[in-house]
Amino acid sequence: MASISGSRSAAEHAYHHVKQAIITGRLPGGQLVTESEISEELGISRTPAHEAFLRLGGERLLDLAGRRGAVVTPIAPREAQDVLEMRQVLEGAAARRVVAEGGPSADAVRALAQILEQQRRHLDAADLESFVAADDAFHSAVVRASDNAIAVHFFTLLRDRQQRLRHQLLTTRPQHLPEVLDDHHRLLGCLTARDASGYSEVLARHVARHQGAL
Repeated sequence: MASISGSRSAAEHAYHHVKQAIITGRLPGGQLVTESEISEELGISRTPAHEAFLRLGGERLLDLAGRRGAVVTPIAPREAQDVLEMRQVLEGAAARRVVAEGGPSADAVRALAQILEQQRRHLDAADLESFVAADDAFHSAVVRASDNAIAVHFFTLLRDRQQRLRHQLLTTRPQHLPEVLDDHHRLLGCLTARDASGYSEVLARHVARHQGAL
């Protein structure tokens, strides 16, 4: 039983390790990666690495290539457009719900302001990975503030692909980082002012920046 548990733990570790490498761009689209490379890197057997590859293949993050290993699935232009469109729809609807129900709570405003302060520190430190994590935290917090469980569920399903897009955009165009943070401050201002249409306008420009770069 212990060996089974250990194998499952190793497979989970390999899965998260490779997935994070894909999302952050350390394993870019089109790159070949093998089970033996991962097993050697993590000090595990080939079996959990194989299980991780199968799982990532099912999520369309890896294109399994038989004995050669797997190729990291590139982000297709159509996929990027689809993800960004759904993100805009879900977040825009969530913001309208927040405004319609009287605006964000004091706790929600404090939480969002704290995230933006963290993001500012990450920008000053040129810590891209932490900046992107804070980016996700900000938008996710807006959706959660709507108390719309369905919106939260679907927004969560998009998270990995959104993060991969963010890393690709902000790695190739780091000059956009200050603009992204400025957008977030404007979005928070629209929420606190109960300006749903203003939020939607800023969000549309924010998302369009991603679309133009991808």
